[in-house]
Amino acid sequence: MNNQSVSIVIGASGGIGMATLQYCLQHKVSDLVVAISREPQNGMAIDQEPALTWLHADATEEKIKAAVNHIKNMGLPSEIFICSGFLHDEKNTPEKRIENFSPDLWAKTTEANTLLPILWLKHLMPLLVKTDACKISVLSARVGSIDDNHLGGWYSYRASKSALNMLLKTAAIEFSRRAKGVKIISFHPGTTDTGLSKPFQKNVPSDKLFDVNFVAQRLVDLTRESKSDNMLSFIDWDNKPIKW
Repeated sequence: MNNQSVSIVIGASGGIGMATLQYCLQHKVSDLVVAISREPQNGMAIDQEPALTWLHADATEEKIKAAVNHIKNMGLPSEIFICSGFLHDEKNTPEKRIENFSPDLWAKTTEANTLLPILWLKHLMPLLVKTDACKISVLSARVGSIDDNHLGGWYSYRASKSALNMLLKTAAIEFSRRAKGVKIISFHPGTTDTGLSKPFQKNVPSDKLFDVNFVAQRLVDLTRESKSDNMLSFIDWDNKPIKW
């Protein structure tokens, strides 16, 4: 294993993931940047970046392990951004009423928002125990806050993010013993102008709908500036803590 610093962007083909990847490359956040996505990058100009390696991995442990085996030959991660997530598709929208609750939507949402991030941490652990300093940010959401839930609805999405926060909290406690240089952040990006939020932007004030590049900058900068205190932070794009 060499001594190069490595930034990892998981979910790199999505809106926030792609913007985060581009920001890392433009600002030379690390020596190497690894982009990981389910979808191919389709020959974009970004492919020509010499510091970039693009890997394809779905939600299966086999593909995740293969990607991590590739990364371990490159160096130790200095930043990890887990930007994958699911809210809706052409068949499913967030449940406004309990009558709309769907086991299929629940399973799909939980796999993307809860299971996938923790599987990545599981298989990255052999690298994390070797690093002196690594910051990990995972896209969460304010609606995952139990204390902040005043409107109800969005059953599967809310629960998937609440469960994600619990898993990250549990991981942070374990890492404080086994991987002391690791800091985990549960990050709420605000309503970002991406395909994920597009159907729900109608009632969002213009000053509360954020450009994806602004969110990526905040995500990367707040991650890098965070202190390795062996605790999980649940913060928003403005670095303000969110109640659990």
